[in-house]
Amino acid sequence: MKKTIYKYFFYEFVIYFTVTLFALAAVVWTVQAVNYLDLVTEDGHAFITYFYYSLLTLSKVLTKLIPFCFLTAIILTIIKFERDNELIVLWTSGLNKIHIVNLIFRISVLVMLLQLLLTNIFNPTLLNFSRTLLKNSQLQFIPSLLKEKQFNDAVENLTIFIEKKDENQIYKNIFIRDDGKILSKIAGSSSSTIFAKSGHISEDKKNLILYNGNIQKLNEDGDVNIIQFQKTTLNLSGISTKSISEPKMQETPTVQILRCLTHNNIVRHNCSDTKKSMMDTKIEINKRFGMPMYIPLISLISCFLLTSRKDKKMFYLNKYIYFFVGVLILILAEIIVRYSGISWNHTIIYYLLPIGTAPLFYLALIRAFKYENLS
Repeated sequence: MKKTIYKYFFYEFVIYFTVTLFALAAVVWTVQAVNYLDLVTEDGHAFITYFYYSLLTLSKVLTKLIPFCFLTAIILTIIKFERDNELIVLWTSGLNKIHIVNLIFRISVLVMLLQLLLTNIFNPTLLNFSRTLLKNSQLQFIPSLLKEKQFNDAVENLTIFIEKKDENQIYKNIFIRDDGKILSKIAGSSSSTIFAKSGHISEDKKNLILYNGNIQKLNEDGDVNIIQFQKTTLNLSGISTKSISEPKMQETPTVQILRCLTHNNIVRHNCSDTKKSMMDTKIEINKRFGMPMYIPLISLISCFLLTSRKDKKMFYLNKYIYFFVGVLILILAEIIVRYSGISWNHTIIYYLLPIGTAPLFYLALIRAFKYENLS
């Protein structure tokens, strides 16, 4: 009978957890995806690149939401059992409340392991792949570079200015500054400036056709050569934008970060022996290993709902109180982790908070159930 009860409780929890997680993730991911539209409108990446990049960041969204959704799901499951008088049936049938606490704690350990798997394996891998996707992506939307009365520098070492665009999609008074041989096929030098009275985009959206202008080329000896033209074509299809292509700390594999902490990986990206770099490295490791440890802690806090009685005045407020306490702990954990990299003492304190307080909450639950039985 006990196994049947456990399966039923776990089934109800999974439903609440899944629905809450994916509902919130859909909202957060949609808002985040809208923010990423700059990759198309400003940086000129293709829509397919934008879509894949946004999709690959979904794991990061899920990781952020899992602790909160776990807290919500556990409290909703307990409330559901209480509302349907199923808990009373369990207690009167002789099932000790501490057994349900143990079940909830075991569930929290499973969720913690899931969180560890996401933070240490899936997230760095997927986020690093998304960064590679941007790095290998070439400019697809030339019109995103051509904006009226705006200096556009989405491409590194290339600046484009358009005075205006008429109703026939003809650009007037075009200025292009190339400081990195981006347009070497046309300019053929390390630095060049192009002026044109007018221009338009070709039908295939890959070329910029310029009319009545000149190219000022800076040679290696410092001389400037000016070439006049009636018409010239700039192929911009293979240009890559200056979107950040190097992996950030959160996109770095966990093994590489651990090697950095032991000074075995100093020459690698995101790893140096400076104080700030080492602090950022410790903070990232603590986020990946420390934050999931707070999930069992909030599971025990949620279990205090089992000590509530309907005949008590505070019964209907307890669900809000314990939910607020759980959320407060998650917020504090997010704040404290930002200071955990200051020193190793701060790191130890960060890990000791969930590990040290969880047994105290468990003993408090045993004590509460003991006095409940006596009354």
